[in-house]
Amino acid sequence: MADFDTQRAMQKNRVRRRGIYLLPNLFTTAALFAGFYAIVQAMNMRFDQSAVAIFVAMVLDSLDGRVARLTRTQSAFGAEYDSLSDMVSFGAAPALVVYEWALKGMGKLGWIAAFVYVAGAALRLARFNVMLEVADKRWFTGIPSPAAAALVAGFVWIVDDYAIDPSNIRWWAWAVTLFAGLTMVSNVKYYSFKAINLKKSVPFVAIFLIVLVMALVSYQPAIVLFAGFVIYSISGYVGSAWMWWKRRRSITPPRA
Repeated sequence: MADFDTQRAMQKNRVRRRGIYLLPNLFTTAALFAGFYAIVQAMNMRFDQSAVAIFVAMVLDSLDGRVARLTRTQSAFGAEYDSLSDMVSFGAAPALVVYEWALKGMGKLGWIAAFVYVAGAALRLARFNVMLEVADKRWFTGIPSPAAAALVAGFVWIVDDYAIDPSNIRWWAWAVTLFAGLTMVSNVKYYSFKAINLKKSVPFVAIFLIVLVMALVSYQPAIVLFAGFVIYSISGYVGSAWMWWKRRRSITPPRA
């Protein structure tokens, strides 16, 4: 028993001395700050800045894991911290922003839609963490929380950009919020883009398309980003419908 206690004490001391890795957690902290900033700006009625902050959090969130892998600084602490940051930036922040922006005047229906989104984000992140070791890396089960946040934030950004009264489109906001929340906990498969090998050579036209997309984003960031994530959100349902149709066709016996 004494030996066991001694080993546990030595292990804890090793963990304490090792500390945490700074670089990837700086990106995670920056993403967390962007999510918090989005909430604060929504409280100040600056919804365009809230939407932009959520997109900034997405960029930072996509970098922390890559930086950790490139520098070989992955850790259990970093994974847990990243999930908590995602819950704020892509769970609480979009729900609170859209609620303050358009859903507040809808009474119970408004806060219920916002809560469904928050609960969907929490369940989506929990399921992702549990299935991390067994899931197919090429696919996500349910739309990722950053993409769901982009749907909500992109919608807010476009409407605010064109100075449209949110009360005139609050049912659209309600539908987008509810759709994003439910899609996160669905079993619809979404391509993860993790199978793309950036070290391989690509045709010249690929570089041209990247430049074209960057130019379009610079010209109309709200419309282009929102349209891209709308296409991505629909792609999962289209792909699932296509696979269901193929399976049904394969088990249907041929006609005599």
